[in-house]
Amino acid sequence: MAVSGLIMLAYLVAHVAGNLKVFFGPEEFNGYGHWLRVMGAPVLHHGWGLWIARIVLLAAVLAHAVSAYQLSRRDIRARPIRYAHRRKGASYATRTMRWGGIILGLFIVWHVLDLTTGTVHSGGFEEGRPYQNVIDTFSTWYGNVVYIVAMLAVGLHVRHGFWSAAQTLGVGDARRDRALRLTANALALALTAGFIAVPVGVMTGVVN
Repeated sequence: MAVSGLIMLAYLVAHVAGNLKVFFGPEEFNGYGHWLRVMGAPVLHHGWGLWIARIVLLAAVLAHAVSAYQLSRRDIRARPIRYAHRRKGASYATRTMRWGGIILGLFIVWHVLDLTTGTVHSGGFEEGRPYQNVIDTFSTWYGNVVYIVAMLAVGLHVRHGFWSAAQTLGVGDARRDRALRLTANALALALTAGFIAVPVGVMTGVVN
């Protein structure tokens, strides 16, 4: 669970960096979209690098989901009767990890159908023109709502997940606990703000 989570976290950092290129205009953003399809060239054939990244990411998502299910079942078997009182000290992010994971799973499906395949895309989906596709998506109220809610869930998930992964992998201890929590909070805030900046940019006309 920890390893697959860190793989997805690395992807999120790279993804938000790419997304923010939308603020530099259509040429830069569309160029970034083209680079994703030719990365690894000439060693790799056209599109192979992107598909390798997709397969690794899909494997990480499936491993994370399966691990979450297994841990949940183990937790229930260990204590089939709930505690009479909620644990003290458990943060909101901790208590909502499972629901947050479900929200993000559903969002991934919608996001792929919207901006990768164009199946549920608002307006006319244009292959090879991600800049215009992004503007189309965030020109609708529901596109903004779905995306922003999902990105808030990402922030909460990363906030607890990063610290939890560090404990699982043996990196955390009493001396590093404060630094790890600060890092988790900073990562969660930076990712959430970075992702949400894109729909806000479209809504305010900064990206047009």
